[in-house]
Amino acid sequence: MKLHTLILSLLPLCAHAANDSISARVETEATFSGGDFAPLWLSTNKYGMGSSESNSFYLRAGADWNRNLRRGWKLGAGLDIAGGAGTVSKFWVQQAYFDVSWRMLGLSIGSKERIGSPLEKNADLTSGWMTEGMNTRPIPQVRAEIRDFYSLPFTGNWLALKGHLAYGAFLDGKWQEDFAAPGTLYGKDIKYHSKALMFRLGNREKLPVEFEFGLHMATQFCGDQMRKLADGGSELVLDMPDGFRNYINAFFPAAGGSDTTWGEQVNVEGNMLGSWNFALNYYFRDWKFRLYLDHYFEDESQMFWQYGRWKDGQIGLDITLPKNRWVSNVLWEGISTKDQSGPLLYDGFAGSFSDLQMSGCDSYFNHYIYQAWQYYGQAMGSPLLPGPAYNKDHSITFRSNRMKAQHFGLQGEPTEEWSWRLLASFARHWGTYGSPFDEVKHQFSGMAEVRFSPIKQKHWSFKAALGVDNGDYIGNSVGGTVGVKYIIKR
Repeated sequence: MKLHTLILSLLPLCAHAANDSISARVETEATFSGGDFAPLWLSTNKYGMGSSESNSFYLRAGADWNRNLRRGWKLGAGLDIAGGAGTVSKFWVQQAYFDVSWRMLGLSIGSKERIGSPLEKNADLTSGWMTEGMNTRPIPQVRAEIRDFYSLPFTGNWLALKGHLAYGAFLDGKWQEDFAAPGTLYGKDIKYHSKALMFRLGNREKLPVEFEFGLHMATQFCGDQMRKLADGGSELVLDMPDGFRNYINAFFPAAGGSDTTWGEQVNVEGNMLGSWNFALNYYFRDWKFRLYLDHYFEDESQMFWQYGRWKDGQIGLDITLPKNRWVSNVLWEGISTKDQSGPLLYDGFAGSFSDLQMSGCDSYFNHYIYQAWQYYGQAMGSPLLPGPAYNKDHSITFRSNRMKAQHFGLQGEPTEEWSWRLLASFARHWGTYGSPFDEVKHQFSGMAEVRFSPIKQKHWSFKAALGVDNGDYIGNSVGGTVGVKYIIKR
């Protein structure tokens, strides 16, 4: 029996209706390297399918079903399971979701691979997104959204918008418990909230310039703070309230009530963070120039420019070239998280010491209750800030969140069958304000990848990549990745 016949025979969702479409896939990938960790760009920005372990392997199988109904309604569902060695889990459900949409509006329930940020970037070349990207496994959630820009008809197509609202749950509590070292803290039963609204000004048919701007915010809330004990057990340190009011506070950032800790009562409840997003598109003949800013913040001082400076975030330039055999896109990104409102700032006196507000030392991506903005050990934001999985002391924090980096990407498609891409990143790390490094640590991460999709064997695709890390932060490593995918659509 042919492989594609076998796959289709296993799909109970397969229907004969003309409006149905179904696809199934089997994929395997193996990574081998010689360092303490796999080279960074061989393991990151893969929706958590990659592993920081020096050697890893996974096998994955899944199917997606979509149906177009009358009057603009659509249905969709998917299931994606995986297993591996040297991976975070031996077996896991990567995707399991159900979608329903009507015209521009959509509702998605479950775990689904999606880029959390509304700011569009070249997913093949970018170093990542500051708040949420594609570096971790999908977080199970209920998500209402306008997925693509919707042009408001009364504006003559000059104004469009998109956005989302989501609530979900972090399911990595057991991983945190297993990973945490005795005496260290970890979290479990933590809830997730995300929202975004993005606008686009411009009408490309009349003017070759578009401007995009918007806000993206995310929150960790509720849950328990635990301490790992020497005997392998755990004890409860802090039980955060989990009620309807807490879900409201996550949506409308507000200080916690009397049942929360003192820090939550005087500040925003939960671990609130986010990004201001801006982009400028310019079209010139067959060229496209996209300049974007992903400004990260964790408090009002960086969110609302209270100190007259926005020093942290990511600025990028993505150039799409006219169709040719050699290079299709060139990308550069500069990233900084070093300032964090400065080591210590104050807003001044307002009549008494009780009104004194101290600011600074924001400690990006770390939190005194929830430990870190991470999922299964990987950074929710930019992978150039390696997550807890890279901590040899098994602490669930970001060992360095003060960083500056330059990132470059190139890609091309010489033929219909062959494509390639190159990534190179140069980063400097200062540690944290609370635990600074004795000296600045440097890290280089690079990757070269080729993909082959034979025309005569249209269901198959192959890839091979070489990765190199060199530096004194996550160390030195040289390795390779090979992958094979078989996909069939009906």
